[in-house]
Amino acid sequence: MTALWLIARRELMAILRSPLGFVVAALVLAADGLLFHTRALGGGEKYSTEVLTQFFFDLSGLTMIASIPLSMRLLAGERQRGTLTLLLTSPIKDYQIILGKFFGALAFLCLLTLLTLYLPALIVIHGKISIGHLCAGYLGTMLLGAACLAIGIFSSALSKSQIIAAFLTAFALMAMVLFWLVAKVTEAPLDDVFMYLALHNIHFETFRTGKIHLRDVVYYLSVCGFFLFAATRVLESRRWR
Repeated sequence: MTALWLIARRELMAILRSPLGFVVAALVLAADGLLFHTRALGGGEKYSTEVLTQFFFDLSGLTMIASIPLSMRLLAGERQRGTLTLLLTSPIKDYQIILGKFFGALAFLCLLTLLTLYLPALIVIHGKISIGHLCAGYLGTMLLGAACLAIGIFSSALSKSQIIAAFLTAFALMAMVLFWLVAKVTEAPLDDVFMYLALHNIHFETFRTGKIHLRDVVYYLSVCGFFLFAATRVLESRRWR
């Protein structure tokens, strides 16, 4: 486990020191602030709950977008720099490499997400917010971000280029987000399957309205587990090539 946390710490430090980390953080925070003032607060008087619900909807979309550039470099970037061979020949297990990089990127994404706390705090000036709603929304955002990063690291494991990894991740996320539309034009029992697999519309809805359902937590953790396992298997296959 020491190797896993060393890789996670190395990855987190690498993101914090890289221009990419600063660019992603700056763009996400700027977009969050702009959307909060134009969409969440805009459009006339609203209840505090409505403002907070809209804020989490916008935050979740930006978190998904931020996961794409963060995850594309995790393995594809190592391969392009020629440093992946060093990792594969070191006395570190493949799952430790995958989990270490995943937790390092997730730590940065969670830190970036928490930096937006000042925006809901502004609601208190003219209203009041529920701590439960706030915690549920941020928990859902972090779970969604973790699922997106897991999909991204799988795409990064498949690719030799960071650009290709980014396109694969974006395509996979878009497909999983649009599963709820596919469910509407599909007959039973496939409609229920596609509805359950939808990444955002169904499972994040409860979080952004201030509710926590075990079903949704299990879904996001299952997505993380599946794609991290798949990424590990891809890395194992490359080790023996």
